[in-house]
Amino acid sequence: MFATSLGDDGAELRPLEPWQAEEFLAHMDRAREFVDRHVRLGEVVVDLESARAMLVRYAQSQAADGGRIYGIWLHDTLVGGVMFRLFDAVEGTCEVGCWLEPAVTGRGLVTRAVRVLIDWAVERRGIHRVEWVASSANVASIRTAERLGMRREGVLRESSLHHGVRQDNEIWSLLAPEWSGRQRNTP
Repeated sequence: MFATSLGDDGAELRPLEPWQAEEFLAHMDRAREFVDRHVRLGEVVVDLESARAMLVRYAQSQAADGGRIYGIWLHDTLVGGVMFRLFDAVEGTCEVGCWLEPAVTGRGLVTRAVRVLIDWAVERRGIHRVEWVASSANVASIRTAERLGMRREGVLRESSLHHGVRQDNEIWSLLAPEWSGRQRNTP
């Protein structure tokens, strides 16, 4: 019902809500091993209860004008998602994040979906700074930040623990004038 087309390939961006917990869990079961290489989502969503709990947390956050979560559907199958992990309208900052099933990588789905989020955040909500945080080892995520026109601001050395190993995280960002002033191909 509430969907945004991501192009001519049948991909859509839709809100991901608590009533979709079973579908979200089935998707995570398909994506877990791939996603878990760089993102904790694979270890957080492990059963129906944890899937529902995560979606409820984001629904509550959205109700408080905070973080939001959206699914990427391809031909009516949930294959990934994007989110405002953090969203602070008062400060004018947000952090976007993503995940995807391995079977649909390389199609530009995440880049197209994040463009929709950034357009909304900057143009409709007046967000000034959009951030992207990715493990330095997550080359696909870093390339997405580059495609979105973000700038690498630095590396937080060994700033997080993932599967018992310290990892470096890169901080990427763009500012509203940079986004609003550039030509972009959004569906």
